[in-house]
Amino acid sequence: MPEHVPFLVWFGVVLPAVLILACAVGLAGYRFGLRFEIRRRPQTPVLRALPSQPGSGSGPHREYVELSPAERDAFAGLVRRLGDGR
Repeated sequence: MPEHVPFLVWFGVVLPAVLILACAVGLAGYRFGLRFEIRRRPQTPVLRALPSQPGSGSGPHREYVELSPAERDAFAGLVRRLGDGR
């Protein structure tokens, strides 16, 4: 180490270089799928707070409301206006 360069200057050069190298190794591992962690058997997540859902189609009861002719005409007019972009 040269005499005229203080220790903190070397520290200021070496520390960022080491950090950049560590980030490059980490990103390369992420990019190329390298595994640096300990292998564990996969576990399926279980949400115990939610009740189990029985088969599909178990949603709420569908409601149907009969519209009067005036309401049907008003709805058709609204759909036409929205379709025209006004």
